[in-house]
Amino acid sequence: MDKVFTKPITKQFEFDEDVAIVFDDMLERSIPFYKEVLELTCKMICLHVKEGAHVVDLGCSTANTLLALHKMNKSYHLLGIDNAEAMLRIAAQKIHAYGATIALQEADITQVHLQNKDVIIANYMLQFIRPLQRGDFVRKIYDALNPDGLFIFSEKIVFDDKVLNKEMIDLYYAFKRTQGYSDFEIAQKREALENVLIPYTEEENKAMLKSVGFTTIETIFKWGNFATFLAKKG
Repeated sequence: MDKVFTKPITKQFEFDEDVAIVFDDMLERSIPFYKEVLELTCKMICLHVKEGAHVVDLGCSTANTLLALHKMNKSYHLLGIDNAEAMLRIAAQKIHAYGATIALQEADITQVHLQNKDVIIANYMLQFIRPLQRGDFVRKIYDALNPDGLFIFSEKIVFDDKVLNKEMIDLYYAFKRTQGYSDFEIAQKREALENVLIPYTEEENKAMLKSVGFTTIETIFKWGNFATFLAKKG
């Protein structure tokens, strides 16, 4: 169970061994409708791409999305990329336990070379890329997709209206309390993520997608300050 922030923090947030061990629990208790969004992501992929499609999950962590996708369509060629060795070690154990065929690669997702992909997934990952690099990174994703390829990603978002933004944050913290997190843990994680997780507004995310060439751009799920986007390469 996630107890990472029950003690005073000594560093900024990072996906290290302590986080990797409890990461699945952290996701389900920290992200509203996490399982539903994961299922929606996989179902949208199955609806839009052909048998034998090449799918890559950037920042795959412990491979939850790829495992769910494998269960829905075993013909897909699945690749998970992450720079956290501890995450990939747990992912490999889970893949082996399920008898799935999923390739894993330890690499910096901003530096890895991608091409001829039918789907690229990036759930709760872009927000950790510095804003000065984010647009160029999304352009690399666009270039790596085949025609009609999909880019699906989920993000924490902010609102332009400061009062509404504060209300959404308060509602999110109330959600975390219902998941068993204390006010101390919530404050500790907020401090650890300061200047590490930098979210955009929903409109800024869509403008970034449009600027690199994506044609179809839709928000397919939204709860408070979390959103899932689908972008299609024309």
